[in-house]
Amino acid sequence: MRVGVRVRFFCMYHEIPEHLRALIEPVIDDHGLELVDADLAEGADTTVVRIVVDTPAGDGRVPVDRCAALSREIAVGLDARDELSERYQLEVASPGLHRVLAREKDFRAACGREVKVETKHALVGRKHFRGALRSFDGGVAELEVDGEAVQIPFDEVRRAHEVYEFSSADFAKPKGSKRSGRRERRRAAAQARRGGKS
Repeated sequence: MRVGVRVRFFCMYHEIPEHLRALIEPVIDDHGLELVDADLAEGADTTVVRIVVDTPAGDGRVPVDRCAALSREIAVGLDARDELSERYQLEVASPGLHRVLAREKDFRAACGREVKVETKHALVGRKHFRGALRSFDGGVAELEVDGEAVQIPFDEVRRAHEVYEFSSADFAKPKGSKRSGRRERRRAAAQARRGGKS
């Protein structure tokens, strides 16, 4: 039998329930990090809590060990307050390549980059937009979509994230890899067998 999962997304920072934010944000602040996003996926037996944190610089450089330490401390608070069902899974992570834009400061930092935005209500006949974020001023994001300027009020954003543009450098093999080292050793051995002739 399949068990349905009811997902509650809090994709914008200000939509995170106050009681949950009051519980987890002080812990995150104590670790010198910032709360970016949180969501709950509620199933019949288990609730999954996903929390996204970042550095004050917004560079996404949060080591795995810091996420693990933060997860343990937040779990202690959740258990003590009995906020969730008996069975839950807690995930704490950094924003990743397609970083979430959940706060106004996230939009300001993403200016000049490619983004995807979903709005709560249709604007210019649509709810989904992808384009370059040209500016964010006065609580309004201006995107260039298909060569046209589109203005989206922050309060109308349901969810948004950056679009990471992969380049050839992302797939290039690092210099000094084991494979290149083996090639160099084979080449040197072959030259030695030929008496050092290249």
